[in-house]
Amino acid sequence: MFTRIGNLIRGFLGLFISGLEKKNPEALLEVEMENLRKQTADYNKGLAAHAGLCERLMSQVKKEEREVQELTAKTQAHLKSGNRKIAGQYALRLQTLKKDLEENRSQLEAAESTYKELLRTRDVTVKQAQQKIEALKRDISDMKMQTAMAELNEMASGMIGSIGGSGDTLNRLETMVREERDLAAGRARVARDSIDTTEIRQLEAEEEALEEMALADFAAESGIVLEGSGTAGSVESPAAKEEPPALEDEKQM
Repeated sequence: MFTRIGNLIRGFLGLFISGLEKKNPEALLEVEMENLRKQTADYNKGLAAHAGLCERLMSQVKKEEREVQELTAKTQAHLKSGNRKIAGQYALRLQTLKKDLEENRSQLEAAESTYKELLRTRDVTVKQAQQKIEALKRDISDMKMQTAMAELNEMASGMIGSIGGSGDTLNRLETMVREERDLAAGRARVARDSIDTTEIRQLEAEEEALEEMALADFAAESGIVLEGSGTAGSVESPAAKEEPPALEDEKQM
């Protein structure tokens, strides 16, 4: 009974967490990036310890190589001097040291090979993880863009289905504006047709008559003869019509 309840609770928690992960993929990706950094740091610690082992083996091999050279020289010197007993002791130590040296060299070679393999594995693994993270970042960005486009398309589809329908607000507003515009145009026409232009025409005629009278008075004062009857025409001065004095003298002659 309690096991079933526990499974049900874990199922609900799993669904809840899965929903949160779907809604926040960046947060989940950031957690995985942090895990990768921690794993890389832990791996580097182990790799450093292995590199330390390689360094110790290398130091041991170099030390044993020097000892082999020293023991070889001592063995040869005592053997040439006739000290067979001492030379035999040095030879035995040299034999044992060479075996240890050969074993340490083998261990050093294996340790170096393992270190290089571990280093290559780390680099390849980290590179693949980084490439996957970058790909996920691009996928998340593309997902957001596609989601936004889908929402816009859905909104546009809803607008196309709603705009222009019967009882639509925009249609009602358009009808109201058209009616008010037509009503205003009708009122302007009625007002224009109701204006009495007779008085205006009379005023214009009186204005023209006053202008002609004023012009005639001015012409009379200036000695200018106006041509035409009551209309402004070309003017001709009386002096212009008089004949020159020279012509009158010629007639008398």
